[in-house]
Order: sequence, then C-alpha cells, then structure tokens
Amino acid sequence: MSQMEKRFPARINMRRGKVDMTHGSGGRAMAQLIEELFVKHFDNDLLAQGNDQAMFDAPKGRMVISVDGHVVSPLFFPGGNIGSLSVHGTINDVAMSGAVPLYLSAGFILEEGYPLADLEKIVMSMAKAAKDAGVPVVTGDTKVVERGKGDGVFITTTGIGVVPDGLDISGANARAGDAILISGHIGDHGVAIMSSRENLAFETQIESDSAALHGLVADMVAAVPEIHTLRDPTRGGLAATLNEIAYQSKVGIKLFEENIPLRGEVDAACEFLGLDPLYVANEGKLVAFCPAEKAKALLKVMRAHPFAGDAAIIGEVLDDDLGFVTMETGFGGIRIVDWLAGEQLPRIC
Repeated sequence: MSQMEKRFPARINMRRGKVDMTHGSGGRAMAQLIEELFVKHFDNDLLAQGNDQAMFDAPKGRMVISVDGHVVSPLFFPGGNIGSLSVHGTINDVAMSGAVPLYLSAGFILEEGYPLADLEKIVMSMAKAAKDAGVPVVTGDTKVVERGKGDGVFITTTGIGVVPDGLDISGANARAGDAILISGHIGDHGVAIMSSRENLAFETQIESDSAALHGLVADMVAAVPEIHTLRDPTRGGLAATLNEIAYQSKVGIKLFEENIPLRGEVDAACEFLGLDPLYVANEGKLVAFCPAEKAKALLKVMRAHPFAGDAAIIGEVLDDDLGFVTMETGFGGIRIVDWLAGEQLPRIC
C-alpha cells in the first residue's frame, strides 16, 4: 500500500465528484484534493518540499516578478482553456522584459459544485503547458467559495524570472526611428473566445493563439540585443499596447494597415461581431521595437521560429511628445488609433 493510500484510504471520485466547501477548509478533504490533483499533476522537486512556500537558489542577474489573474469565460475554448492560458500569460509577462522565466505559483478560487472532472482537465492542461515551457508550478493555494459566488474557476499565477546582465528592455525605451514588428496574426484569441461564448459557428474554426513566447524572445534577444521594447498585446489588443508604449516612452507611433497580419476569417468574424481587430486580445503574439537598421535581421530570426512564421514590420516610431498612435490605411488616409473607450471584450483572459 502506498503512502497516499495509507493516508487517504477512500480516493476522490474525479469522474463524478464536485468541489465542496470542505475542499477549501484546511482539513483532510483539502489535503486530499491537493495530493490527488495538484501535486499529482504538477509534480516537481520544489513542490514536493510540501511547505507554504518554495525555496530555491537565486540565480545571477536582476530578478523579475509578474502576477496575472485569469477569469476567462468560457473556461474551455478552441485552442486552450483557463489552465494553459494562465501559464502562457504569466510566462509571457515575465519574458517581455527579456527575462528567462524560472518558476510559477498558482492560486485557485473554486466554486462549490464545480465538477472535479473539469477541474482535473484544467489542471492537466496547466501542468502540460508548464512542462512544455520548462517553467514548473512550484507552490500554490486553493480556496472555495459558495455556490453562486464564483464562476467555476478563477486562477491567479505569479511568475519569477531573471534578466541577464546588460539587457534593458522596457515599455519606456522606444525611440524615434525604431521599427515596430509583430510576431504574427492579430485577434485570434479574442475571436476564439467570443465565437465560443456566443455559440457562433464559422466556416473555419478560429482557435486561440495562446502560447508561451519565452523561447522566441530568447532567440530574438540573442540575435538583436539592441531591442528596446517588447510587449504582448493581450487585453485591448494591439491598439491598447501601442498606446501604452507611446505614453511610457513619450513618442508617437505610425502603423501601416496593409502590413498588419490578419486572418481573413478573423477579419470577417470581427466585422460580423462589430469589433475592430486592432482592439481584440491576443495571447500568443508579441510586438518588438528595435533600431530600424536591425529590423530585417530581427524579422528573419522571428520568422524562423514556429510561433512567428508570419511576423511582419508594421510601423515606425516618431518624435512626438504627445504620444499619438496613428495608422496609414489601405486607402492612403490617416486615422487615429486611440485608447479603447470602454470594455470591448469582457472576461477575455
């Protein structure tokens, strides 16, 4: 008989069981859920320490930490679910500083009555995403709220990484004359969520682009260490991200509409839903700012990576203290790309 069988003679029924309040009580039921679900799937040496924290040696370099809350609805969508999304999103937030992501923590808020079978699918997806990325979940927490006071599962993840010496990548570092690159098609994630949420069927299924981008970032930084700014255009899409960078760096930005990669089916779906794809969320794309003379070299490296085969140079940075973002349209006109005025896509990540 194994240690687990000795400690918990009756196993949790993952197929038919549901989350109940005892799973967050701090007692035997909670310990069993942690052991039979989270420890089982997230298994690694640091998690096996079994403490309320994970202890590890700090590597040389500047440490980076980022926290991200995930409330996406629906929890399962084409191309992923809240589990894989929570891993990818936090890894990417850490990586956009040029850092090497090292470890993740995960906090779960579970609603009473949520099926354990679905929770296990989420945890397994999360564990696979972490394993594939080489960034383990080493500590966590679980809370349960009463039925009707949550929405199934909320996940908060924290990521820790280290920036190599000599690297300085920030949203405040964009400079006039920089070229702006994007790693691929925009809008895939947001449209995948909306089509799933509204039960819309398109001729071609649109899947989320959710992916961990730290490997792509490592290749980019190795080839062009002069990169000034990296950012993943999630909530608010490309438009919000570029406005944030223009504000931080006190520069203007000009986009070229015809250069921005956009799938025909995503464009059609946005038109049907009344959305502007510039404001639609992405979960597996990044934008990069670098000196113009380095742009072609950077583009070549990006296109060689499996997550950036459709990378493109989409704009340039201008000397403009007011921080306007504009776009040259396909008809040769100029339009302002402003901040999003309201909430275009709630519960998108």
